[in-house]
Amino acid sequence: MTEVEQPPLLGGRYQVGELIGTGGMADVRRGRDIRLGREVAVKVLRPDLARDPSFQARFRREAQAAASLNVPSIVSVYDTGEDPSGIPYIVMEHVEGRTLRHVLQEEGRLLPQRALELTAEICGALEVAHSAGIVHRDVKPANVMLTRTGEVKVMDFGIARAAADTSGMTQTAAVIGTAAYLSPEQARGAHVDARSDLYSTGCLLYELVTGAPPFTGDTPVAVAYQHVREDPVPPSAYDPTLPAAVDAVVLTAMAKNPANRYQSAQEMREDLLRARAGEPVGAPAVLEVVDTPPATGSPVLVDPRRRRTARGLLAAAFGVLLVAVSVGTAVLVRSALATSAELVPAPAVVGLDQADAVSALAQEGLRVGTLRGRFDEAPFGTVLAQTPEQGIVVPPRGTVDLLVSRGVEMTQVPVEAVGRPLAEAQAVLADRKLTVSSETVGRDGFFAPGTVLGVTPEPGRQVRAGTAVVLTVASGQVPVPDVQGQARDSAVAALQEAGFSVRVELQYAEGRPDVVVDQSPVGRRREAGSTVTLTVTQSIPTPEPARGPPPDAGGPPPDPVPPGE
Repeated sequence: MTEVEQPPLLGGRYQVGELIGTGGMADVRRGRDIRLGREVAVKVLRPDLARDPSFQARFRREAQAAASLNVPSIVSVYDTGEDPSGIPYIVMEHVEGRTLRHVLQEEGRLLPQRALELTAEICGALEVAHSAGIVHRDVKPANVMLTRTGEVKVMDFGIARAAADTSGMTQTAAVIGTAAYLSPEQARGAHVDARSDLYSTGCLLYELVTGAPPFTGDTPVAVAYQHVREDPVPPSAYDPTLPAAVDAVVLTAMAKNPANRYQSAQEMREDLLRARAGEPVGAPAVLEVVDTPPATGSPVLVDPRRRRTARGLLAAAFGVLLVAVSVGTAVLVRSALATSAELVPAPAVVGLDQADAVSALAQEGLRVGTLRGRFDEAPFGTVLAQTPEQGIVVPPRGTVDLLVSRGVEMTQVPVEAVGRPLAEAQAVLADRKLTVSSETVGRDGFFAPGTVLGVTPEPGRQVRAGTAVVLTVASGQVPVPDVQGQARDSAVAALQEAGFSVRVELQYAEGRPDVVVDQSPVGRRREAGSTVTLTVTQSIPTPEPARGPPPDAGGPPPDPVPPGE
């Protein structure tokens, strides 16, 4: 019989199983610590990178960074080592759940309240890291786990560095990270501090509430350029129903100048919690951008000794001005004629995906002007309308305004509707854009009459806005079940289950015994706990047959028979 060769244990104690995740630098496999009998995750540096000392240093730095942060919101590091071939590995806490990247891919954008809550928890984890002098440098949805119980776990400190580490870096190392979430200073290769993590967190929140990152492009370099040069479109342009506080928090976190951002993760966390509670935030409100005239410069002081000369020149200047106006008018006319020949017809972009529409406009030398969104049955990101319409000419490098579908509006069945009086529950449902289709009456149990006992669909479930829900409402009176014709035991059980006390009266009757032939009350509503009287059949007793008295039971003895007869 052939024996199956078992793979060697890492470090003499870790069994390594199937692949459960991959990254740009390492693979993650399921493992088991045979010494402590617990499930772990084993992160192993990719062999093609293990030969590079810089990657080995980064990998070890991750272990040191994460191991020093012993908090529930950061994935724990248990151990480090090298396999027999010298490839380093990290043994980490095994987390059952999904990354925020998977959540976005499977469910789309999150409800604002949930997005604010999760981002606040991420900021809480970053505050711990920053307080320890560690900058994560790669905050993104793929590096945030959501456990099965809904807890946040920040992971992958693979490019984390000590905030005090100002040693030189190569240009390649400086921009390590994911382009969609790079801070401007990371993209430029400049010094990075804790505020860079807050910029990336702002990008993450942007994607959670809109379903897309703030900047996209064909190449990472194109995206990085936008982080440095372009201002993000406010999230409310994608979804006008988003609170103004969300715009304020996101755009403050994503300020180009670190001095204009939140100065700590705790400061950002507090604003996130205020926004979630509907309270005013500390971040400035987002103002509409308007064109401002160029500055005229400082006033010129005139030497009094030159006033007379200036007056003398005034007449000459006026004459020159007349000539200039005449020449300028001619130039403007020629320019207008030339411009009219260069006008560009707006291309048809209605029905296209937003990214395709932007590309189509760019091919004609045009840009997106105002970008608005509304909920619609069309897929998320589909262009619903454009202004100007197809074929209308616009100046070169002009703008076209777009109205984009935000997809079907979703909402969450509120947990807080249960346990409230009916009127309050209806108001809570209306705030979530839900309606009440019907009400069913349930046993009040410990609740006062009119209290909502349950909601269908179940609380916490995401449904379309406008969905009609069914409420189960407690009543002071409970319908009395009709148990006539049932066997005694089942009838008593049914009434007791409905919340009533039962009194049984027996009645002799022919036929099957122990059957309910009458009840009082029946078919009405009565207070829970009141008594229902049942009339139950009892067999009629069978009388015994009549018998004469025994011979010795009394009476005169028989006459004696005469002798000889």
